[in-house]
Amino acid sequence: MKLQTLALAGAIAWTECGAGVFLTPPASAVRSIDEYETDDNIASNIPDHHQGSHAAAAYEYGALGLAAADQAIKRALPDSPSGGYAPGNVTCPENRPSIRDADGLSSNETEWLKARRQNTVQPMKDLLERLNIPNFDAPAYVEHHKDNTTALPNIGIAVSGGGYRALMNGAGFLAAADDRTTNSTNAGGIGGLLQASTYLAGLSGGGWLVGSMFTNNFSSVQTLRDGYPDSSLWKFQNSILKGPQEPGISILNTASYYGDVKDQVQQKRDGGFNVSITDYWGRALSYQLINAESGGPAYTFSSIALDDKFSGGNTPMPMLVADGRNPGELIVSLNATVYEFNPFEMGSWDPTVYAFAPLRYLGSQFENGTIPDNRTCVEGFDNAGFVMGTSSSLFNQFLLQLSGTNSTILTDALTAVLSDIGKDNNDIAQYQPNPFYHYRADTNPVADNFDLSLVDGGEDLQNLPLNPLIQPSRNVDVIFAVDSSADTEYFWPNATALVATYERALNQTINNNTAFPSIPDQNTIVNLGLNQRPTFFGCDPTNSTQNMSGSPPLVVYIPNAPYITFSNVSTFDLDYNETQRNAIIQNGYDVATVGNFTLDSEWGVCVGCAILSRSMYKTGQATPQACEQCFERYCWNGEVNSTKPDNYNPGFKVEELSLMESGAENVSFNVVAAALVLCASVVAMM
Repeated sequence: MKLQTLALAGAIAWTECGAGVFLTPPASAVRSIDEYETDDNIASNIPDHHQGSHAAAAYEYGALGLAAADQAIKRALPDSPSGGYAPGNVTCPENRPSIRDADGLSSNETEWLKARRQNTVQPMKDLLERLNIPNFDAPAYVEHHKDNTTALPNIGIAVSGGGYRALMNGAGFLAAADDRTTNSTNAGGIGGLLQASTYLAGLSGGGWLVGSMFTNNFSSVQTLRDGYPDSSLWKFQNSILKGPQEPGISILNTASYYGDVKDQVQQKRDGGFNVSITDYWGRALSYQLINAESGGPAYTFSSIALDDKFSGGNTPMPMLVADGRNPGELIVSLNATVYEFNPFEMGSWDPTVYAFAPLRYLGSQFENGTIPDNRTCVEGFDNAGFVMGTSSSLFNQFLLQLSGTNSTILTDALTAVLSDIGKDNNDIAQYQPNPFYHYRADTNPVADNFDLSLVDGGEDLQNLPLNPLIQPSRNVDVIFAVDSSADTEYFWPNATALVATYERALNQTINNNTAFPSIPDQNTIVNLGLNQRPTFFGCDPTNSTQNMSGSPPLVVYIPNAPYITFSNVSTFDLDYNETQRNAIIQNGYDVATVGNFTLDSEWGVCVGCAILSRSMYKTGQATPQACEQCFERYCWNGEVNSTKPDNYNPGFKVEELSLMESGAENVSFNVVAAALVLCASVVAMM
């Protein structure tokens, strides 16, 4: 049987079953859209409701087809003035860059929000119309309040850390929330939630996902997953320790890969900038996450702000999170300073640093908030891979475990770095010069240090990047918190990240007046099964950590769980074949949709109610009966059971997906087999 026929059969099995899945055959088995224009034989085998050239291409790809698969993925801008990884000196603009206090949003974000909030209105209306809250005209409600930014629902999404597990599970959620994903906008689907959101935050592995989407110009998950020929993008079967194996723009062998990474970082060092292990880690990450030659050494995180989609307010704002480590400290505590990176700025809302620096000009020698007139400005320090590596510096350890003849190229360089910064600092990202040098010296613990040390954003146990989303200035109403943490013995989440943020919000000396809903202890989370399904925290807007005039956001907790595959892979697994990668992403899709709505056909309604909850509270709108039922079903009701639970080891919620990987034909065949298995299980539940 031909690959095309197998792929077509797999698509039929999924589509006719209605499972709406994400698995696909390999790219070699899929034709381009142009081929469908001229092949009547394939077109004639496609049911009428899937006819049309674009529909046909998506159809062969399966229920989650690739939109415009034959188009190259656009990328962020190579904005480093050196043309490579090294930062470079530039003439300062007339309005010289400066540090600002964190007493509100930046002027750039404020201006951007004017466009973004309005651009969320139509996607939100479309989404709510599909979710169809009974006996309530949600689209009309949004239309009525569209010009009132206080009443218009303000949505944030947070994707946790957890290495590739977090990237893949989070990718499944974002695929379900993206209206570009085929079948995500069927009746009741949550596609469009991403387009209706204002902010998208990531941390560590979740930061890889967010960073990869935006450095590739807000590409969809399926585009990133499937890529195109000669690309190493998301080819996780090629371990980051060995390097990409694709021809074309990729390096062909491990030795030259190590040499390339070493040479790129050496350019930065030769430019007079100190480097850390994170420079090498960030460079290695970029080969898998940024679709550009050698991982785009000149691509910067601030260049996202120059992209037309973002600058026009047509995408959410991406934000990554890291922790500060003060001089002389080795352990990062819950009171550590939390730093945020967004396309405009990096800095902290915490009362310690309480300042932001213009991201594009990191590397410039700021002193007490300004760049002295006798100094030039620097650009290119905020390399995109370096920023993603900063948020995930815990993984620096991988590079330190390299061994073998080829690795000496890189290990010699790493040894030299450690001799400069000390072995105890192997997990830091070194930001030198410190942008907050001599700034707010009365409260800033690093004000007298010429370098700023940042570490993995999850080292303080806040493995969900909630801090940027709960700042009072941003007024976020609802946060969809996708948790792929490995809290338990078997690497499942138990909401430790939520508990950590709740406990931090109780600390008046560090919380910056943030309000956060009450969260029970981890034992209660497990004993009540709140980590086995979506759970709403903060349904009562008056019950929060602060007695404030405002209310805390509603947190929709989306924990990783096994729907069709065991997605609890180790944080430190570094390679995944395409079959396993796709299965975990699909499992994340099912996590987001409670088994594609097979476990709760009204889940979409409840998502709509969560989106509107705070807005209805502010406007005095009576809560629809359907929403009351949703809140009764999904809200934590205050019950506590703190007894020690047995080891949490959940079984499959739908049906295990079993795929062999022994060649392209077997992959395609098992897509069909898996389709039939899951189809049968879905039918049995109806």
